[in-house]
Amino acid sequence: MKYSKATNYALHTMLHLAVATPDKPMGVQQLAQQQKLSPTYLSKILTKLVKEGMVQSASGANGGYLLKANWENISFLDIIHAIEGKASLFDCDVDHGPNCLIQQVMVSAEEKMEEELRNIKIADLAKEIAAAK
Repeated sequence: MKYSKATNYALHTMLHLAVATPDKPMGVQQLAQQQKLSPTYLSKILTKLVKEGMVQSASGANGGYLLKANWENISFLDIIHAIEGKASLFDCDVDHGPNCLIQQVMVSAEEKMEEELRNIKIADLAKEIAAAK
């Protein structure tokens, strides 16, 4: 299974915001530079995170992006869904009805993976990084 590069960048951006300045805006140029990305590309990712209510944008000279209140509750799954959407990873195209055993196995596996990603919060990783310093 593979997630898009946008999801990878979104996860890293959220972690960086959580570690660096959870309550102070950070500019898109600085965020993009840290990941060696185009600011335009990262802006599109940040727009999705804003739309999903995880990040807020602040305009002005000291503007940029910062995490929303209650950011400690944001899970990996929340971020992945913000970028990838909530569609199932597997959809059986063989027409043998709703009792497809292959589909059942795949859905069960996906549910277990989602549960794991739901339990991992971006704040957990931020705490690990802070403790390592």
